[in-house]
Amino acid sequence: MLYDISLRMAYRYDFSADAGRHIARLLPADVPGRQRLVAGSLNIVPKPDEWINFVDFFGNACVEVGFDRPHSKIVYTMQSRVERRQAGDILDISPSLDRLADELFAWRDVAGSSPHHFLGASPRVPIEQATTDYARAFVADRPSVLELVKLVGLALHRDMRFDPKATTVSTPMLEAFENRHGVCQDFSHVMIACLRGLGIPAGYVSGFLRTIPPEGKERLEGADAMHAWVRAWCGTELGWIEFDPTNAMFAGEDHVVVAQGRDYFDVSPIKGTMRTSGPQSSTHAVDVVPVRETAKAS
Repeated sequence: MLYDISLRMAYRYDFSADAGRHIARLLPADVPGRQRLVAGSLNIVPKPDEWINFVDFFGNACVEVGFDRPHSKIVYTMQSRVERRQAGDILDISPSLDRLADELFAWRDVAGSSPHHFLGASPRVPIEQATTDYARAFVADRPSVLELVKLVGLALHRDMRFDPKATTVSTPMLEAFENRHGVCQDFSHVMIACLRGLGIPAGYVSGFLRTIPPEGKERLEGADAMHAWVRAWCGTELGWIEFDPTNAMFAGEDHVVVAQGRDYFDVSPIKGTMRTSGPQSSTHAVDVVPVRETAKAS
């Protein structure tokens, strides 16, 4: 499936910022065998005084920008065309939970994609007894690791309520879990904590999700949003798989990957510092449109 994806993020400051430095992770990723960035561009207004392209430890394409002059707003505009390939059925060749520990012990690679980096606590995902106990309830029947990942994701979808007003980007994972509500970031952080508590390496995926309007209705421009889901390491043979607990499904061709890390801290779309005072506001709009729809509109 080919998609044309556009994003606009605007930050406005009540009082001008004297200077600022930010890292942006906004362009869709190249994922071998699954996703290809055909073309993409990032425009930033005002024009940054510095612009540095680099790849972070987890393999994510990043842009670091610096502003040395006063500015009262920053607008990021991203345009891209992405090929997302249809995922086939997943053949469950994952080990049991006890055998997974043996496979992890034998794994010697420590690159950014190594499962060892996704086992312990991370900045936004502590290992808590409450989430571990919740996940341990599914171990009794000795399912495979893949089945265990699915069971935990489906249970969180059932037990947690999606509520965009219940949490903020800084809400602690455990608070969202105890209250059983939140947004995709919260669902993902909770699922990651559950899996890591069982000894299953798990990480965070930031990206885009195509939304399909009701039959007979036109899609709304800007109605799509950045999304988050979970990746879990299911053993040497199967490797990493992705599950979306917010929507109770394995990630498919409607899920477009931007960045991967341990949690939101590693992959936040915009991260940085600036010299300013007073409040600020932001707006965020995304369009994910299949190319065939783009062709019809023209």
